[in-house]
Amino acid sequence: MTMKKFKLLLVAAVMSLCTACSINASNDHIILGTQGSFFVGGTVKTAPGTYDTQQPLKSDGQTLHGDHAYVQYQIPVQPKENPLVFLHGAGQSARTWDTTPDGREGFATIFLRRHFATYLVDQPRRGRAGRSTVDETIKAVPDDQFWFDNFRMGQWPQYYPGSQFPQTASALEQFFRQMTPNTGAYDEQLIATDLAALMDKIGGGILVTHSQGGGPGWHAAIKSKHVRAIVAYEPGSGFVFPQGEAPEPLDTISPFGALGATSIPLNDFMQLTKMPIIIYYGDYIATKPSDNWAMDSWRVRLQMAQLFADCINRHGGDATVVHLPEQGIYGNSHFLFAEKNNVQLADMLESWLKAKGLDE
Repeated sequence: MTMKKFKLLLVAAVMSLCTACSINASNDHIILGTQGSFFVGGTVKTAPGTYDTQQPLKSDGQTLHGDHAYVQYQIPVQPKENPLVFLHGAGQSARTWDTTPDGREGFATIFLRRHFATYLVDQPRRGRAGRSTVDETIKAVPDDQFWFDNFRMGQWPQYYPGSQFPQTASALEQFFRQMTPNTGAYDEQLIATDLAALMDKIGGGILVTHSQGGGPGWHAAIKSKHVRAIVAYEPGSGFVFPQGEAPEPLDTISPFGALGATSIPLNDFMQLTKMPIIIYYGDYIATKPSDNWAMDSWRVRLQMAQLFADCINRHGGDATVVHLPEQGIYGNSHFLFAEKNNVQLADMLESWLKAKGLDE
C-alpha cells in the first residue's frame, strides 16, 4: 500500500468516525422548535364596591383572577400530529410526568424524544395554578406513610417484593416532596372545563391522565370535540355511566369507603364512544376481598374501570383495560409511569397509539 493511499484511508476512517460521533451526539439531544407556558381557563371574582387607590388594602371593587390551569409545553422540531396532554392525580402536579424520583427521564421527556409535543398541566387550585377563588385551610398533617401504603409501594416501611419503585432513600424523599396540596376545594367540573379549553386552544390531542385526573378527563372529552384519545393510568374515581346504567357502589375496606359511579345523560356519555380509550393498572391489586386495605381499595377501582369500559363498548365505543400482571409485567405501583420499567411502559403506550393511527 502506498503512503498516499494509506493517508486517504486514514482520512476516510476519521471522517466516518466523526460522522458516527455526530449522529450519536444528536441522538442524545432533543431539538425543540419552541417551548413555553401559559394559563388557560379560569374565572374572575369581583368584590362589591369601588376601588380606592388611597386604600389599596381594602378589597372593595377589586378583582381576583383564579381557578385557571397552568400549562407548560415543549414542541420538538417536526412534531407528530397529535400532542400529548398530561394531567396529574391527587396530591400531585405536573411534576408527576417530569423527572422520575430517582433522576431518570419521565414520560414527558421520553415522548418528547419520540417527537410528540407535550403539554403538562397543573390543574386549577394546585401547584403553579394555585390562585383560587374560594377559601381553603391547608393543614400540615403528617401523612407520608399513608400515601406510601395507598399508592401500593408496599406496607410501610417495607416495599412489596419485586417492586419497580426505585428503592433508595433519596428517591423516596424526592417522591414525598413532590406531594402538594389543594389551595381550594377540588372541583371536577372546573378542572374539566379548563382542560377542555386547553384542548380547544391547541386544536386537539391525546389526553393522558393519572389517578384522580381520570374523572376530569372523561368530562373534558365530553366538553371538547378535540380530545382524540384518552390514556388513563389507574383512574381511582369519577367513573361515569349513562343514567340508568350506573352500577351499585362497590364495597371495600378502604378508608375512602365504597366506590360509587356518576350518572350522566346518555348523549354526554356517547361522546366517550367517539375516541379510543385505554386504561392501565399496575400490580399489587387484590383479585378478591382482602384485609390489605390498599390492595382492596384498588381491587374495586380496577373492577369499576372494567365495568366502565364494558359500558362504553356496549354503546359502540372502543375502550380497553390493561392489567399489567396479566401481560407479564409485574411490580408496578400506582405511579407505574415513573418507575424503573417506565421505558417499557412507554413502548407499550406507543404501540397502542400506532395501532390506533395516532402516531403519525
